[in-house]
Amino acid sequence: MSRSLLLLLLFGSQMLAAQEISPLGEQDIAALNAQRQLVQYFLPAGDHSTVPSKLGALRALLDARQFRLDQTYELQAMGVVLGDVFVQELEFKWVMVSDEYGRDPALQYQNSSLLLFPLTMISKRIESGETVDVFTLYNGIADHTRQRIQALQ
Repeated sequence: MSRSLLLLLLFGSQMLAAQEISPLGEQDIAALNAQRQLVQYFLPAGDHSTVPSKLGALRALLDARQFRLDQTYELQAMGVVLGDVFVQELEFKWVMVSDEYGRDPALQYQNSSLLLFPLTMISKRIESGETVDVFTLYNGIADHTRQRIQALQ
């Protein structure tokens, strides 16, 4: 992962002017749930509630090339599931971030300025032709994020 991308992920609220962070509304929750359900549809039956099982499910979809690089919505649905791992493992919460470019779901660490934008973490890489190892992606971002969390405390 490039350092500039990681800095944008970790310091997004400091790098972009005039961001407004708000709680998820009912429509936002429904949209994220629809994307979660889309990913679940393509998975074999079973319990996908643990961090390893969520990441393993994403890896299986990526290895099977379940979605084409032009299926942005579906690839971003995988990003929602990846985001859920950050929520489960690192105590982030889903929020909406509005700025001059629009309104997007993001993850916020407690009430800090630390934001992650997981919807595009997988899709942008796939669309640019990269091979994505979701475990490596998650672990790299999580390690850097843990360092930033320690710095906040």
